[in-house]
Amino acid sequence: MRDILQQLVNLQYIDSKLDELKRMRGDLPEDIADHETDISRMESRVKKNTAQLKDLKLEQGKLELEKEDSKALIEKYESQQLTVRNNREYDALTKEIEAQRQLIENAISRVEEIGILIEETDADLTKSQELLKEKQAELKVMQKNLEAVIERTQEEERELLERRDEAESTLNQRYLRSYNRLRNGLSNGIAVSPMVNGACMGMMMPPQVQMEVRRKDKIVIDENSGRIVVDPEFFENAKKIGL
Repeated sequence: MRDILQQLVNLQYIDSKLDELKRMRGDLPEDIADHETDISRMESRVKKNTAQLKDLKLEQGKLELEKEDSKALIEKYESQQLTVRNNREYDALTKEIEAQRQLIENAISRVEEIGILIEETDADLTKSQELLKEKQAELKVMQKNLEAVIERTQEEERELLERRDEAESTLNQRYLRSYNRLRNGLSNGIAVSPMVNGACMGMMMPPQVQMEVRRKDKIVIDENSGRIVVDPEFFENAKKIGL
């Protein structure tokens, strides 16, 4: 059982060192992910505004052409009124003229609306582009910082991962599954803790439990934290062998 306890401690010792390396990276990975999400959202907004501006300007140009066509038709109909032979033809031309004038009024009103929309969309596009550039610049800085941290720690991390594989291979699968399940369920990742002055993680344990830990002949679970508690000697051994 001492061998199993030492193997569990060795694994915990390695995992704690790996956790330290991850903490050195801080919140950079999460911040980078958030920035990438923001950038993607902003790029979609810029794309949408750009497409909307294009559509509005196309509509604006089309309406201007329609206005010119209507004006030309009005001139044509007014000219024809001078040569009509009866009131019925004159009234029909008058209705056509009124219809074209209404089209012109509608076009003018819509062009004014489009002008306001173009101004608003263009302002939003400019703002979005500026924010996008800022976010992209911030992302580059974050990525460089993270790359620098990874570069400083990747060799140590590689060695630790190799040692972890070795430690896993020597541990019985039943105990390994229990260890991983326990570790994954804890916020700080400490599944195996040394008993310090009769306490586990600062919480005192009953004298009987303390004796069981000192005997080093069984796996002892702390009733307060649910962690495996071992004699500090196991952690000293892990430290000595340079894990």
